[in-house]
Amino acid sequence: MKRLPETPELLSLAERVVWFKPPSEALADAVHFLAHVMTYGTVEDLRALDGVVGPDEYRETLDKAPPGVFDARSWAYWSLKCGRTPAPPLPVRRGLEPV
Repeated sequence: MKRLPETPELLSLAERVVWFKPPSEALADAVHFLAHVMTYGTVEDLRALDGVVGPDEYRETLDKAPPGVFDARSWAYWSLKCGRTPAPPLPVRRGLEPV
């Protein structure tokens, strides 16, 4: 995925949704950043991404989703929005699967 531009609007968005990293570092990992926006972002946050990312980037984020970011509701919504029905299982962290 292409690197996202460090515009004031996206830096502000990164600061809010990926609060545990510096905004420029959050934007540098586009998949991780978009996964957080897709899970925790508002409608206004998604509008800030119009023209910067599109359907292909959202699909790629689902393909490469980091474990532990998406909740079940967001995963189901974005899977449906991206034409993935039924939704595949949520990504899981390795080594934490039940025995």
